[in-house]
Amino acid sequence: MTENKPIIRVKDLVVSFGAFRAVDGVSFSVRRGEIFGFLGANGAGKTTTIRTICGILNPSAGSVKVDGHDISSSTAVLKPHIGYMSQKFTLYPDLTVRENLYFAGSLYGMTPAQIAARSHKLMDFIGLSEDLPDPVSHLSGGVKQMAALASSLLHDPELVFLDEPTAGTSPQTRASFWALIRRLAELGKTVFVTTHYMDEAEYCGRIALMERGKIVALGTPQELKAQFFPVKPLELSFSKPVAHALRQALEQAGISAAVFGTHLRVRAPDRAAFEQATAPFRGGFSVRETEPTLEDVFLQAVSGRKAV
Repeated sequence: MTENKPIIRVKDLVVSFGAFRAVDGVSFSVRRGEIFGFLGANGAGKTTTIRTICGILNPSAGSVKVDGHDISSSTAVLKPHIGYMSQKFTLYPDLTVRENLYFAGSLYGMTPAQIAARSHKLMDFIGLSEDLPDPVSHLSGGVKQMAALASSLLHDPELVFLDEPTAGTSPQTRASFWALIRRLAELGKTVFVTTHYMDEAEYCGRIALMERGKIVALGTPQELKAQFFPVKPLELSFSKPVAHALRQALEQAGISAAVFGTHLRVRAPDRAAFEQATAPFRGGFSVRETEPTLEDVFLQAVSGRKAV
């Protein structure tokens, strides 16, 4: 099926700025029609990788192919097929939403009639009015992000890059934005999205976890959870008198323990070590298995250890 064929192929990609390697030998592919996510902290190399795939930056080594074309020599050919919403807000603040859309359309050689028809359709899709009278600088953060999304989709690209699209927005805006991303995928678009929100990554078909310019794990959310947590994390409910001492004993044994209200969430790479560390506190807490989150997976992947 064509939708499962890679539209992006990245092999041994290196992007250096002087002696600093922002992207350090990454390889992956993105299937046509999927929502592919890059998950990692700020500075992990996500934006640099996206900008290289879009042809904005040149690779220092390795290769990038988009739809079979080498990005280094085919940027002009691929530009009409790529939509890019950058991490930083890029619409002109002194223009209205309508004026920004007309400007963006002109850059892609669209006629005024084409821009008008496409703008109307897009704003209806997104749920905004294209006749907002205020300059973009006067709009809320969520509306600005939605307008930026419309601008990146104006020329109807097949491949859409969204770099931290929900950063700094409200939970309601984040939910609305991801509903739109899923609808784009349903329409056959390939969506490549970066985020540092662990819960958002759950919506992706596959995820690459990035840390310091390298991909430390790649797969579906469920594959990654199964890979790093064949045994589920533990949740400890405890009485207040033992809380501090219990956590301290776990950490001294090299076992990660995070406090969530009246619970400790424990990622124990060695169950025998857990039993030994908590033996003095028997009766002071109860234990149950819980489902791993992508935050658990990311921390485990970065630590280089596999939970057992």
